[in-house]
Amino acid sequence: MADDLPSGTEVDSRRETQARDPSTSVSLLTCARLPTAEAEFRLCLYGNTADDKEHLALVLGNVQAGEGVMVRVHSECFTGDVLGSRRCDCGEQLQRAMACIAEAGRGVILYLRQEGRGIGLFHKLRAYNLQDRGYDTVDANLALGHQADERDYSVAALILRHLGVKSVRLLTNNPHKIQRLRELGVEVTSRIPLEPTVTAENADYLRTKSERMNHWISVSAGPNASPPKEASDERPA
Repeated sequence: MADDLPSGTEVDSRRETQARDPSTSVSLLTCARLPTAEAEFRLCLYGNTADDKEHLALVLGNVQAGEGVMVRVHSECFTGDVLGSRRCDCGEQLQRAMACIAEAGRGVILYLRQEGRGIGLFHKLRAYNLQDRGYDTVDANLALGHQADERDYSVAALILRHLGVKSVRLLTNNPHKIQRLRELGVEVTSRIPLEPTVTAENADYLRTKSERMNHWISVSAGPNASPPKEASDERPA
């Protein structure tokens, strides 16, 4: 399936890429050209042995053996990404990541199928109902018997390795994501923030992410917030 590979990416699509845990691996299933409003990407579908889900890589340009490749590791959010929900900043983060990578001319968006910070759409909607009763996004998860964040980034690290990415500039506000990717062997050289647009609907959610999950978010940021600038991954004092 060499003609399925991202343009400029020399990878054997038949080869499985294994994690440090030899029981986990990913394999490229197919790729296709994907023209969007931002740029023409290649959309690649990956299978894996860790779960029964198919994860995606949206690739722009030649990332093989790339140093400092702009990368967004994005977890699926049907309500935000597809329906434009204002309860969260997920859809906005995805669109801004696509725009940033298009402007850079090279990069990868990994779309991981772990809805609701890993709890699935059913429990995410139940958590929404609890939030409407006064729970914050963390306590709602806990009340349903889940952790605040159950996401796993092992597959993300494997896909980046399969694509041949050597080091990344990560589009994120989440310090745990940086830490976990580094633990999985991904060299994160810097962070590019994605400051959200704060609205009446998402302000409490964003405040909870900042105060209880240690995300780098300025809840006072409004629609005229400045564009993202590359930053260190040290939490501001």
